[in-house]
Amino acid sequence: MGADGASPAGAGLDALSARRWWILFTVGAGTFMSALDGSAVNTVLPVIRREFGSDIATIEWVVTVYLLVVSGLLLSFGRLGDLRGHKPVYTAGFVVFILGSTACGFSHGAPALIAARALQAFGAAMIFSNAPAILTRNFPPEQRGRALGLMATMTYLGLTAGPSLGGWLTHALSWRAVYAVNIPVGLIALLLAIRFVPGGERRECEARFDWTGAAAFTAGLVALLLALNQGHEYGWASIPILALFSGSAALLAAFLAIESRTRSPLLQLQLFRVRLFSAATASALLNYMCLFVVVFLMPFYLIQGRGLDPARAGALLTAQPLVMAVTAPLSGLLSDRIGSRVPSTAGMLVLAAGLLLLSRLGPEATSGQI
Repeated sequence: MGADGASPAGAGLDALSARRWWILFTVGAGTFMSALDGSAVNTVLPVIRREFGSDIATIEWVVTVYLLVVSGLLLSFGRLGDLRGHKPVYTAGFVVFILGSTACGFSHGAPALIAARALQAFGAAMIFSNAPAILTRNFPPEQRGRALGLMATMTYLGLTAGPSLGGWLTHALSWRAVYAVNIPVGLIALLLAIRFVPGGERRECEARFDWTGAAAFTAGLVALLLALNQGHEYGWASIPILALFSGSAALLAAFLAIESRTRSPLLQLQLFRVRLFSAATASALLNYMCLFVVVFLMPFYLIQGRGLDPARAGALLTAQPLVMAVTAPLSGLLSDRIGSRVPSTAGMLVLAAGLLLLSRLGPEATSGQI
């Protein structure tokens, strides 16, 4: 016993617990930054389109290229983190993201902005793919629901602040200031990650990174998303779109064949034989499809369809992430106690109701209805 009555073991447990919450805060800062950027950029897309004189199909690529790169690289960077350590990949992601944000702020045309967004997405993929692994590695099972819920809260706080901050910065300064905000936030998150995220053990084993599988998966997914994105412009039965769909099917089939034979697969296909894992993955996919449709379309409805200024539109767009920020930690705590099935099912039902109400918004809808 120490002089204050606390045992060394108890003091050690307190220090470990405190370190865990610093890790949570650090990971949350990273998700806050990326969410802040995404929601702010979506809000000011109509303003960027007007300044560059671009059509919607072109300016849509500011969002599309980000999603393409992130989607294509998440699996690869997650596996790289497993093999080389999550912290090096995670911290390198912040460096790349900050560089990409700087390039976005100095862009003087849609092509340059799209290229800079691709670089930004490269860093975001490194961050997104390793953040949950860092949390689950450092939190015991009985605290993971709460930890993941609080990380989601930081994400939704970023989504909450993004529209208002992006609209205000654009109205007061320029849309370029939206990207400039990422620089100090990213540097703070990087310093926190260097200080508090444990280095972990680098795995020295026979496992090797599956470059062939990673290339097939990335190329197949990019081809699929390109076909879905450009089908309305070229025609769904046109030769380029059919070629993209066919190429995507062939590449993804090759990926599955590679993963079933390689000794160090990028993705353990056996996981999908577990019903709970497959169902959760499918529901998460549908959930994010619904959310991103709303995130992308609402700024155009408010700014172009309703003629609101960016600041007013941004304020209205905070309603959704603000409610999510409140419910996420409560849902995480609830899932630790009763399991995730009931909260997640109820959440999808509420989401469906919200989408139905949004689909009925017209040109005369009031702010309260929105």
